[in-house]
Amino acid sequence: MEGYKHRIADALLDRKLKGNGAVVIEGPKWCGKTTTAEQHAQSVLYMDDPDKITEHITMANIRPRDLLMGDNPRLLDEWQIAPQLWDTIRFEVDHRKGQGHFILTGSSVPIQEDDDKDIPENQKIRHSGTGRFGWLRMRPMALYESGESNGTISLKELFTAPEMIYAKSTLTREDVAYLICRGGWPEALEMDKEIALDKAFDYVDAIAERDMSRVDKINRSPERVRRLMRSYARNQASQATFETMADDMRANEPKALDTDTIASYITALRKLFVVEESEAWNPNLRSKTAIRTSNTRYFTDPSIASASLGLGPNDLLNDFNTFGLLFETLAVRDLRTYADALMGKVAHYRDVTNLECDAVVHLRDGNYGLVEIKIGGDNLINEGADSLKKLRDKIDTTKMKKPSFLMVLIGIGEIAYRRDDGVYVVPLGCLKD
Repeated sequence: MEGYKHRIADALLDRKLKGNGAVVIEGPKWCGKTTTAEQHAQSVLYMDDPDKITEHITMANIRPRDLLMGDNPRLLDEWQIAPQLWDTIRFEVDHRKGQGHFILTGSSVPIQEDDDKDIPENQKIRHSGTGRFGWLRMRPMALYESGESNGTISLKELFTAPEMIYAKSTLTREDVAYLICRGGWPEALEMDKEIALDKAFDYVDAIAERDMSRVDKINRSPERVRRLMRSYARNQASQATFETMADDMRANEPKALDTDTIASYITALRKLFVVEESEAWNPNLRSKTAIRTSNTRYFTDPSIASASLGLGPNDLLNDFNTFGLLFETLAVRDLRTYADALMGKVAHYRDVTNLECDAVVHLRDGNYGLVEIKIGGDNLINEGADSLKKLRDKIDTTKMKKPSFLMVLIGIGEIAYRRDDGVYVVPLGCLKD
């Protein structure tokens, strides 16, 4: 794969195998979970092998421990086909010495004990696995993983607040529009550009036609799924409520869904890792300010949004507003992956005065950085920097640390630099973990 560098998940999986009896790799289908796991496994069981799936399910019901026999780490790919394996693995981990016995991969969340009374008991998970299992979230590839960011600016190094930074991105606005629509699907990286753009459309088709009805055994209309996904895409990077999405559908779709149906569909999309919403960050502030606690809506990859809307790169270049919203989804995807490498998380901030921060990268040690995401241009950069400084000045640093850095993360622009006011301006095409 030309330009391919590495998957950040490789190092994280090594670390988790050293500290847990079993590691669960979760994430959307086609993002590379199996390939990553195979590179670390000493034996493999493909639960969804068409020639053996019936045999595997039968064995899981009568002699599940037999499926766990093999050199460690043993990979159980698409293990959630037989959820009863979970409790058997938990038992095995309890009674084996050492760590790193099993790797589990799956592209949907299995049914928990109290999720649905109509699901057979042998297909539900009874125990959480706390203390036995570690979790690793994978996503479609970030730009540094795919080789499209040159990685000259390290997120980790920004936490040391360097006095000066300088780097150049080679990505043009046309490149950024294409990368949004192509997404980070590993297979797409090896395809001709026009063919690669089909991957996200194929993904949306698979979700609507099959996966949304299979994830929790509820039959859903593919056309209703598509309508909901289009509305969700139109509300990317916002804190849209279910009622807001219902109103959006009434204005833009032939038929709207009620709020209960929207809630049910979005829950299913979460279980499939199609959406990954950003939780609200709640800092200590100098004055009493009510903080909005709604999640910010994001697909796990920007190409899902563009495909749901039927858009290509040229459409984004001709619609700067949509371009900016979907670029934010791209940037948040990459920030999440880079933050994972630093044992960190990404949240968002917004208060009742509408002061907001698109991404707060928060590490385990309490250090954090504030990030505004802008497509580019001096006016938007200045707007983002002003917003970051206002939030910085609101934080009560007698009760928590001051931010390690302020950064405006841009899509269009060549140079990474530190402004006179201390705010970093960094093109996404320069960033790495």
